Amino acid sequence: MKPHLWLAGFVAFASVGTAQAANVGFETASAPVPGDKPLALTIWYPTDAPERPMPLSLYSQLVAPGAAPSGHGHPLVVISHGTGGSNADHFDTARALAAAGFVVAAPTHTGDTLGDRSRSLRLTERPAQLSRVIDYMTRDWRGHDAVDAGKVGAFGFSSGGFTVLGAIGGEHDMSQVARHCAEHPHFYDCNLGRQPGVGPSPATPETVAHDPRIKAAVVAAPALGFAFAPSGLSKVSVPVQLWRAEWDTVLPQPYYAEAVHALLPKAEYHVVPAAEHFDFMAPCTPALAKVAPQICVDNIDRAAFHRTFNAAVVRFFEKTLRS
Repeated sequence: MKPHLWLAGFVAFASVGTAQAANVGFETASAPVPGDKPLALTIWYPTDAPERPMPLSLYSQLVAPGAAPSGHGHPLVVISHGTGGSNADHFDTARALAAAGFVVAAPTHTGDTLGDRSRSLRLTERPAQLSRVIDYMTRDWRGHDAVDAGKVGAFGFSSGGFTVLGAIGGEHDMSQVARHCAEHPHFYDCNLGRQPGVGPSPATPETVAHDPRIKAAVVAAPALGFAFAPSGLSKVSVPVQLWRAEWDTVLPQPYYAEAVHALLPKAEYHVVPAAEHFDFMAPCTPALAKVAPQICVDNIDRAAFHRTFNAAVVRFFEKTLRS
């Protein structure tokens, strides 16, 4: 697919999806992690129960809180948020997937939240956390009987994109970070370690936990894309949908999404015209704009874009996990 040709056909698809949409159940949970803090989870899933508005962090969503899951054999999609984010950051995408018949689980990554940045530089820990979420959702979650453990997908944004690429077989070379930052000291990732509360990088290189249960991945504005060159993505064999914001000033090209695309030329690739980095997060509310105005500056109509974006993500997982 050519980068800018991503709108055609989505309106028809979205209307079909809406006609078949289920109600969406919602709950929070905690996934134990041996030797570490438990992972806080938000979970969306198909249900027959009626929906009502409820708050979620600084957002509001229409869901059926605590309702029983309906049906069986639903594919599972796990979501990995960006640096300093939370499990609410992509709630609208998660809800769109659940309405289309997927179970969705989003963890808040330990030590990489707005209130705790102590492990923001320890990105290589994150893929193992995604694996723990998959374990929990397919074995321990109260609705695990509704999940098809053989149909698992992953969605990741920014640092979450790096997380997902590692989980599906990517092998990074973190020694490239020093060279990259010597050449681009003003870039966001090169200044992250100097932000208040951000802990140090790991003293020794860390391996990444790959998870062969993940059969398809959506990666939006991935961090540290350059660290996978020249052959770090050669073992990735699952379908990938890759997204780039055309005017990404947080992770400017060609070092991030473009670098990943060069290594995964067969990925379904979308460049969003005039979009900025944070446009892949849920549309901002006034309350969020007061707390984090930097992520709410839009060059595009983010709400309109997300109707198209969410439909594309649903379409991709329908094709790769239901066939």
